[in-house]
Amino acid sequence: MTTLRVAVVQAAPVMFDLPQSLDRFAALLARAADGGARLVVFPEAFLGGYPKGATFGTTVGHRSSDGRALFARYRRSAIEIPGGPFTAIRAAVAGHHVHAVIGLVERDGRTLYCAAVVIAPDGTVLGHHRKLMPTGAERLIWGCGGPSDIAVIPTDVGRIGLAICWESYMPLYRTALYQQNVQLYCAPTVDSRDTWTATMRHISVEGRCFVLSANQFAVRGDYPDELAPDLGEPCPDDAVIMGGSCIIDPFGSILAGPSFGRQDILITDLDLDALDGAYLDLDVVGHYARPDLFEFAARPPPARS
Repeated sequence: MTTLRVAVVQAAPVMFDLPQSLDRFAALLARAADGGARLVVFPEAFLGGYPKGATFGTTVGHRSSDGRALFARYRRSAIEIPGGPFTAIRAAVAGHHVHAVIGLVERDGRTLYCAAVVIAPDGTVLGHHRKLMPTGAERLIWGCGGPSDIAVIPTDVGRIGLAICWESYMPLYRTALYQQNVQLYCAPTVDSRDTWTATMRHISVEGRCFVLSANQFAVRGDYPDELAPDLGEPCPDDAVIMGGSCIIDPFGSILAGPSFGRQDILITDLDLDALDGAYLDLDVVGHYARPDLFEFAARPPPARS
């Protein structure tokens, strides 16, 4: 049996405080590695932060000066690739000799992106994905990904596909990942509704892949007072993002989680040999595809400039 021990981290950064967030990342990565994980998955926007509830002073046809100042602070806490903080991230992963999938807010020129990177045990960047379609009000603060972001990354632990939050509700994007033989469908998210688990189970069955979904668990104390008008003024321990991380096998069986209401690290072993048997009766881009009736193609991915 080919076994892969994986970990899904359920935690949040310190909003607008990149140095503290990097310290938190390093500590959680160490805990997962100490548990024997060879692949560690972190949530959406774990570095850079998810500004839950923030309006940035924006209504249709109007932006406020205070909102622009808040966005400036958010922008300054984002990650440049390459850059000093990103070098520290790579060094931390290499120090524990694991594969890592990390959700982060990327600053490239004047635009921010919700991104995820795959880093190898030697610190090499194997994959860099930008969220194709920011959800709802996220479109105000994040740009869109492009054709180069539709890729499954071959690694020593398996073929990793990245789907950030509601990218998992884009059927054609899922199909593109299935076409590229995704084996480890990594889904960083902040969707903490109980319906998210059902989505992850569906994808595991549809794609005949392992699904690793890492969600944030964030409390009011993780957010600065500047967000108080949008988040309200409850006690610091009140939850803002409830979690819901989970690990699912290719038949929809839950291997770990879903975990709600606490910071957590889910660790479990995957039997990668199960993938071959899973393809017996379902391959949605192969023997179950009916290409005589349906046609699907993604644009070729140019290199990111």
